[in-house]
Amino acid sequence: MSIPITPASETPTSGKALQSIQDYMRPGLLQLKSLPPLSLYIHLPWCLKKCPYCDFNSHEVRPGSSVGDQPALHRQYLAALMADLEAALPLIWGRSVHSIFIGGGTPSLFSPESIDQLLSDVRARLRLEADCEITMEANPGTFEKDRFRAYRAAGVTRLSIGVQSFDDRYLKALGRVHDRAQALAAVEEAAQSFETFNLDIMYALPGQGLLDLERDLQTALSFAPPHLSVYHLTIEPNTYFAKFPPVVPDEDTAYDMLDRITDLTEAAGMHRYEISAYARAQHDCAHNTNYWQFGDYLGIGAGAHSKLSFAHRVVRQVRLRDPARYMEGALAGMAIAQDDDVRRADLPFEYMLNALRLRSGFSLDDFVERTGAPLSTIEPGLKEAERKGLVLRQGLKIQPTERGFDFLSDLQSLFLAP
Repeated sequence: MSIPITPASETPTSGKALQSIQDYMRPGLLQLKSLPPLSLYIHLPWCLKKCPYCDFNSHEVRPGSSVGDQPALHRQYLAALMADLEAALPLIWGRSVHSIFIGGGTPSLFSPESIDQLLSDVRARLRLEADCEITMEANPGTFEKDRFRAYRAAGVTRLSIGVQSFDDRYLKALGRVHDRAQALAAVEEAAQSFETFNLDIMYALPGQGLLDLERDLQTALSFAPPHLSVYHLTIEPNTYFAKFPPVVPDEDTAYDMLDRITDLTEAAGMHRYEISAYARAQHDCAHNTNYWQFGDYLGIGAGAHSKLSFAHRVVRQVRLRDPARYMEGALAGMAIAQDDDVRRADLPFEYMLNALRLRSGFSLDDFVERTGAPLSTIEPGLKEAERKGLVLRQGLKIQPTERGFDFLSDLQSLFLAP
């Protein structure tokens, strides 16, 4: 797929401008006493090749393109991002940003100079906390010697590398553009350049057995990564795998793999702090934790999502998905595709959907503060979860049990709005 081009019939008016701050601050049913921490998400939508399992808003670069031959397009996109951010500033005025995540696509297609410019432009417009975590996703297929070190010098504090596997058989099955040698070289460079970094690993891959998974994970752990994200391969709608499903390990084998992942990471001194995340002490991902704790985030870039709290409402926004339409719309002040209040009745479920992913759980006081909803809205679900052994209640603290983690979807469904 080439970079999408806006058809003649489409114009920036297919997007819309942000409402005025007065519209977001108008009276409503919620009474939020304080606002949660704020993060910034920046979406860079291009990749070298669309993976068959990927349902993210990513778009292949033009055939024959190389990593560094699109500076004009990148400059135009960065200009659109800043126009988008400036239009959104009134909605977050006076709030500090605690974390930044640059995702994609493959952000490492952008040069270190472009990332340096992007972060400089963000700092000129937002107040960042002194310890602001700045994560960037990178693909071993875009790896060049010293490239990761240059991203660190540009201000990125945490690299997240999409390894997925160290086995060429499974990399090929997943449609990845890198091989084992590139993955090993990229991780080695990241370990030398960053104090904290993450490796994305997938399991239950086509044709994968338990011993194959062990070899992959042991290779990852040999680099002593501060953080691992370990995901079960899922077949998402509207992907190549959805049309042509591969043969993957059965459910029992996948559970055995997860048990082995838990054992190996624990033996390596990592704790499982979220359903798919393992970290060494002091290396939990601040940005993702803010999502799971129902914090706020402003998302800019093609297809980016936002969740923003105001005194009387919680709002979700989505930017235009198509990169060309997004750039035109953002530069014209019309980057928004959707802008809706979250229904008051849906807030308890949205909170629980996120908070129950955390091994440490949440406090009931935090639930009230972040949703503006009374505890009575989740009390029936909590009682049923306790009865089934899915959560443990200790005073004002709610934690999922081991059984709750194993059957997380069943636990979350107890809090669906009637």
